[in-house]
Amino acid sequence: MQYRRLGTSGLQLSALAFGAWVTFGNQVGRGTARELVAAAWDHGVNFFDNAEGYANGEAERVMGDVIADLRLPRDGWCVSSKVYFGSAADPRPTQKGLSRKHVHDACHAALKRLRVDYLDLYFCHRPDPQTPIAETVSAMDALIRQGKVLYWGTSEWSAGEIREAHRVALAHNLVAPAMEQPQYNLLERERVEVEYAPLYAEFGMGTTIFSPLASGLLTGKYNDGIPAGSRLAQDGMGWLQRGLHGDRIEALRRFTSLAAELGVAPATLAIAWCLRNPNVSSVLLGATGLAQLLQDLEALEVWQRLDDASWERVQASLA
Repeated sequence: MQYRRLGTSGLQLSALAFGAWVTFGNQVGRGTARELVAAAWDHGVNFFDNAEGYANGEAERVMGDVIADLRLPRDGWCVSSKVYFGSAADPRPTQKGLSRKHVHDACHAALKRLRVDYLDLYFCHRPDPQTPIAETVSAMDALIRQGKVLYWGTSEWSAGEIREAHRVALAHNLVAPAMEQPQYNLLERERVEVEYAPLYAEFGMGTTIFSPLASGLLTGKYNDGIPAGSRLAQDGMGWLQRGLHGDRIEALRRFTSLAAELGVAPATLAIAWCLRNPNVSSVLLGATGLAQLLQDLEALEVWQRLDDASWERVQASLA
């Protein structure tokens, strides 16, 4: 495993991390979850990602139980949660968003579900137009000073919103956000590569990117339609299905063919491409089975093995 600093902080995260989005509490049982976390740990993964909204908090319960059962040393791994969407099935106004109350309540609920005394990373899962950024920054600062959180950050915030958070923190001597968790993959590059470009040097911002496979589009499984039981076939995934138009499918088929020519699984190749960006601190992996996870972990070797000419062909295949 390779370890990378979270931006300019002193925290070193595994270049490949393991996340619970969609899978834990929904698609996999506790036995499989235990097997996946154990395999990730055995391969050097030290960052496990979660959120209050994943399976209405059940993903955090499963992860917390599994890690406790494995008796992993607390000083050897990092865990995250995210606040915004709430964990209630039908949240009331105070059970969601980024108000001081919900940030406080959600943090303590996540600590209980994950069975930890503190969160290593705590993300604002989306910007909250109903709450002043200054209030959220102050709430996060308070949690850090209480020892409940070590690093806080944002997820899918605009560059302008991140700058405002830093301005408020500087003006009031508060702890500023250290990281952002954006979507980043071969199909979604603009925000990480262009919009955030000035922020890496300006604020020392790290990134823990999600959806390196574009929710499965880059695996090749959707090249000929949407298989029953796949992620895109689930309720609520219509927004992803809309991306499967003719031109996109042809590009995905070119990418899959190139992966076969290079002797690499499409998913492994897509993850390896993300690792090439020096502003990516950690790439979040998700898996429903051990074979899938082990294949994805091969991305480190693929990233180091392929030459620049091959990577240029990879990018051109999806142009």
